[in-house]
Amino acid sequence: MKPRTPGARLDSLKKPFWREYGEALFIALILALVIRAFLVQAFSIPSGSMQPTLLIGDYLLVNKFAYGIRNPITNKVWIPIGPPQRGDVVVFIFPQDPTKDYIKRIMGLPGDKIQIINKKIYINGKLTETPQAVYDDPLIIPAPQRPTDSARDNFGPVTVPANSYFVMGDNRDHSYDSRFWGFVPMDNFRGKAFIIYFSWQGPPGEPLYQAFLGGLKGLVYHLSWNSNDFKIRWDRIGKIIH
Repeated sequence: MKPRTPGARLDSLKKPFWREYGEALFIALILALVIRAFLVQAFSIPSGSMQPTLLIGDYLLVNKFAYGIRNPITNKVWIPIGPPQRGDVVVFIFPQDPTKDYIKRIMGLPGDKIQIINKKIYINGKLTETPQAVYDDPLIIPAPQRPTDSARDNFGPVTVPANSYFVMGDNRDHSYDSRFWGFVPMDNFRGKAFIIYFSWQGPPGEPLYQAFLGGLKGLVYHLSWNSNDFKIRWDRIGKIIH
C-alpha cells in the first residue's frame, strides 16, 4: 500500500475558495463592527455651526474610547476612563431628537455656573474666552423677556446639573446649542472628535456623490476637473481637532 504524503493530506483538507473568502469577509465585518462600536467612528459635518474649526464637507474620526467603554445599544458607560474636559469637541446624541447626532465644544462642566452677558461667557463668575470661537454679527440681542425670545447673546445664570454638560458651537452667532435647548447628559456622548481624515468643497447643499460626478463631468468633456463642483481640501486632511 502506497503511503500518503504530507502534501496529499494538506490538499485533501484545503477549503473551497468561496469558504476562505467568506470566512475572511465575516471576520473583517466583525472587526469593523467592534471598532465602530467601541473604538472609532466616522462622522461628517453637514452644517456651519462649528466654523472655522470644522467646515461643511469635513469628515472626521471620533474616539469612542475617550470617556469610557460604552454599551453599544444603550450608550451607557460600562467602564469609565476619564471625564470630558472643557474645550473638548464632542459628538453626542441630540437630547431632543435621539435620531440625530450633533457636534459642539464643551464649555460648562457639572456644577459650573454659566452666564452670558452681551456675548461674553462667564464661568463661575470668571470671563472665559475660547480662541476658536468667532462672532460675525455685531448685533447684540437683549436678554430674553419671554420664552420665545432668543438667548443667543444673553443667557443665564444657570448651574450645570450633575452628569451633564453645557456645549456651544464655535460659530457662536449661528449655532443651535445649549443656549437654546439645554444640557447634554453624559450618557448621550458618542466620543471626542480628534482628526479630519477627508474634506471636500462643492456647491451648497449638494451631496458628495452628485458633486463628485459634476467634477468628473468636467474631466470627461473638457479634460479638466471641475473644481467648482468638487474640490478636495488637501490642507485639511490629517488636521488634528482642537
